[in-house]
Amino acid sequence: MSNATIENVVGTPTSKKERISRYFQFLLLLLAGGAIYPLLYLRQNFEVSILEVFNITISELGSYYSALGVMYMVCYLPSGWLADKFSPRLLITFSMAATGGLGLWFATIPSKAVLPYIFLGWGLAAGLTFWASLIKGVKMLAGKNEQGRFFGILDGGRGLVEAVLATIAVGLFAYMIETNGDSTTVALKQVIHLYAYTCLTLAVVIFLFFKNKNEVEEVKNVREGNLLSNLKFLASIPEMWLVAGVIFCGYQLFWATYSFSAYMQQSYEVTAVTAGFITVAKLWMRPIGGIGAGFLGDRYRIENVLAVSLVGSSCGLLLMIVLPGMQSIFFLLLLVLFIGVLTYAIRGLYWAILDGCEVPPQVTGLAVGVISLIAYTPDIFLPMLNGYLAENYEGLTVYHLYFGYIAVMGFVGAVACMKLKQMIDAKQGA
Repeated sequence: MSNATIENVVGTPTSKKERISRYFQFLLLLLAGGAIYPLLYLRQNFEVSILEVFNITISELGSYYSALGVMYMVCYLPSGWLADKFSPRLLITFSMAATGGLGLWFATIPSKAVLPYIFLGWGLAAGLTFWASLIKGVKMLAGKNEQGRFFGILDGGRGLVEAVLATIAVGLFAYMIETNGDSTTVALKQVIHLYAYTCLTLAVVIFLFFKNKNEVEEVKNVREGNLLSNLKFLASIPEMWLVAGVIFCGYQLFWATYSFSAYMQQSYEVTAVTAGFITVAKLWMRPIGGIGAGFLGDRYRIENVLAVSLVGSSCGLLLMIVLPGMQSIFFLLLLVLFIGVLTYAIRGLYWAILDGCEVPPQVTGLAVGVISLIAYTPDIFLPMLNGYLAENYEGLTVYHLYFGYIAVMGFVGAVACMKLKQMIDAKQGA
């Protein structure tokens, strides 16, 4: 497919009315991305309450989330294929409705025998029909020179939506505990209902108002060939494999931040409350990092900003290792916020570099599925690596080896990013 044809399909709207419509559709995708996952990962704020109300152990809850992660991996490739066959409006509407419906079932506090099926259903809803559709939908809405800001705003905006919903949920939980005689069950049910009905409401709104006019043109111009031939076509694009490598490396830097609280308590000898304050402050860096990096990427080139963010966050991790003896909590806070801003910048930008691969829109969903299948494998092996280090080493050595490995991967990602830039320039004759 020629570049001219691609630009005709993706074409950036020029009239004010079309721009407003495009931004509104993007807002709907952002809201969906921010609302669907908090219900699945309710344990982030209510883990103890979930264990109590459902009468399950931490190991049992962990097994449910392991099944969820495996379902994601299984769904990545077919998710991309579906995103090329059906419109984002239909797929995302189904995802939001299914997630919300399963949430209402979850709110009935079913037996242990039922819980695995709910989590598997969530995996299908958030994986099979959602992820590739979301990424493709945003890519199609963004103009050629807007990829950075659209993906940056997507990740930063999702973080903001999650933070707002979490604030409301925690407030609701506290209110229900106070007014219902310390009934954790009643309070947790109301929180689950809040997230479930939010998803169901968005399902209706997206079905009614998400109408990307490019969908019609896209369906008419579907790339000929079966799944195997399309996979062979994508395999022939070397830039796409570099994109997968960059995301693979960058995603691991984000994973490192999950261990900050425990590491700070052991290495810097701060209290649990202080560590919690610092890590919560880091969460609010997501809108700043994602949105800021998006605009910088469009101005100074996405690959440049992404490479700098990868190097900067890797250096920050190394500082976390070599400066544990310092007693300045203020500097520790600044260091964690610095790493937080850069890791969220990485998350906000790494899908935007897919645009430089010039993947035809008709197989963009499949490309997202293939890349995700490779790039998000850290979800599986990093917990295993952490566990292996904990079994074979002691104390801070575990964190030093873990952070050290991830920092190295960050530097590798930066090299891959610059190589990608070089290949794109060569292809375009720059």
